[in-house]
Amino acid sequence: MTAFAIPASWREPTVSRSTAPVRPVRHVPRRLPNEFYPTPPEATRALLSVERFDGDIWEPACGDGRIARVLAEHGHTVVATDLHAYGHGEAQVDFLRQTTTRAKHIVTNPPYGWGLADRFVVHALELTAKSGGKVAMLLNMASLAHRQRTAWWRANPPARLYAIDDIVCWPEDRYGPPPAHFTKHRYVWAVWTQQHNGPSAFWWLSGAEFRAPISKSLVKHFNQRRLP
Repeated sequence: MTAFAIPASWREPTVSRSTAPVRPVRHVPRRLPNEFYPTPPEATRALLSVERFDGDIWEPACGDGRIARVLAEHGHTVVATDLHAYGHGEAQVDFLRQTTTRAKHIVTNPPYGWGLADRFVVHALELTAKSGGKVAMLLNMASLAHRQRTAWWRANPPARLYAIDDIVCWPEDRYGPPPAHFTKHRYVWAVWTQQHNGPSAFWWLSGAEFRAPISKSLVKHFNQRRLP
């Protein structure tokens, strides 16, 4: 898994992305400014129930810290950055322009629009090829079955895929309840490890099981079954 070139079909026209923070508004736009779709904490807790990260973690699209905070709560050293300012981590850091990784592993829910998620995945794999770390990306399930991506997925299969049910990545505190069509989106954690060869393993995670903070005994149980 060494060739990470972005297929021409993924490339989109350059889009100007303002670094200004999102302001609360009454009207809900078709796509939210800056692709700000925060990750509910249960999604990250579910990932940590099955995956182990033996080193520091970079969250390069940290937003207001929803993933980064959960990682830190579980004892991880987290480097949190974002292109935009949301009051958490270091702002005005363009992940796609970074030439070296800021931590061993990279874990994020990347922006999706304009081919950005594809570019985030490719760049994260390039950076962690040097650090020896994992890449974990929360992606829309539809991205796994897109005819323009099939060849790339075959050439760069994740070690593991975790379908996660019952989560909604929506800033309800800014825009109110999510539109009905948005609640139908389904997500998957894709996890790449170094030297992985062959098909991806697949498993199912439940968002509801991790919606409330889990007990220490349950944390111990999950720690014993996590994959290295």
